[in-house]
Amino acid sequence: MSTKIVHIIGTGPAALMAGTQLAEKGIKIHFYDQKTTPARKFLVAGNGGFNLTHSESLSEFIKKYNRSEIQKAVEQFTNIDFVQFLKKIGIETFTGSSGKIFPKKGIKPIQVIQAWIRYLKNHNAEFHFQYRFIDFNEVTFCVKVEESKKVIPYERLIFALGGASWKKTGSTGEWLSLFKRKGIQCSEFEPSNSGFEISNWEINAKYEGEVFKNCVVSINGVSKLGEIVLTKYGLEGSPIYFLNKAYRINQKSLLHLDFKATKTVDEIKLILQKSKNHSEGLKNLNLSKFVQAFLKNNTSKEIFSSIDALATIIKEFPLTIQSLRPIDEVISTIGGISMDAINSQFQLKQYPNISVCGEMLDWDAPTGGYLIQAAVSSGFIVGRSISKDLI
Repeated sequence: MSTKIVHIIGTGPAALMAGTQLAEKGIKIHFYDQKTTPARKFLVAGNGGFNLTHSESLSEFIKKYNRSEIQKAVEQFTNIDFVQFLKKIGIETFTGSSGKIFPKKGIKPIQVIQAWIRYLKNHNAEFHFQYRFIDFNEVTFCVKVEESKKVIPYERLIFALGGASWKKTGSTGEWLSLFKRKGIQCSEFEPSNSGFEISNWEINAKYEGEVFKNCVVSINGVSKLGEIVLTKYGLEGSPIYFLNKAYRINQKSLLHLDFKATKTVDEIKLILQKSKNHSEGLKNLNLSKFVQAFLKNNTSKEIFSSIDALATIIKEFPLTIQSLRPIDEVISTIGGISMDAINSQFQLKQYPNISVCGEMLDWDAPTGGYLIQAAVSSGFIVGRSISKDLI
């Protein structure tokens, strides 16, 4: 058993998994968090659909990540490994129809965290809340407790400080300027998994809460099928979040909606031609009443009266994206510490005794379980590598 102590700043999934790998080897762990309770962003995210990971094959799973470092981490601690770990701490899971993996029905996010914290405490981990991290150097880090500053020496230190969305949970991203001053390569945070604000959307604000079902959205040949939720400012939903990357690559591109993905333009034309009028044609296409109303509300008389133009607009309804949502509202962020600033074990090259994991690193992935999986996988790599060094 090691007599050394590892300090972890943060209590989200990445931090907890890093600590788990160490605590299970008998290494003493101290966690620090500026809030009064752990994993606040995890708890808030769980309120919107609590999927922990995804059941798809590993070969398909890792394609969801834009960085090879995260792909390799997920290969070493997979979705199956995560499910098995959850079972070990008393959290049963099930796979939904979409392939997403959820806690067994009735298990709330707080219960997952409580089980995990209990497991860590049973392995002698200690938690320190209302400790706000403010600085570090090669041998110490500094936290603020109430009105006092406390300097703590370390031999191994782990940062799992999160990104910059949902500031109320403590995920403020304020640490970024400090790391830049230390000479660590970083990039500014940007929205990811964000809704689209659509230009000239005012006439559709009344549709807030309505849903386009089985709709294909696309940008520059990148497309995704799913449910699109209308808001006062534009569009939300998993397919929209999936297209964030394509939008960031070329922000001048139009967003297109395909309301009838199962039929070609020619097939739509034929149905319209056989109908008494175009309103009846929309019904005969089995478009929902809401989609029919949306098309009529957003289509000129000239287009609506032309079979060719109407068929085309049903398959490729164009929208101009004005922007992504403000960074504090989005599900996740890109930016943070560059992958070039770390080695294969997620240690900072400039500070070898400091490791980093989770969303504070610059990587991207869609929603659907991929974000939490990457966090715990990166935490696994950090915890495992440090445990090998200390034992």
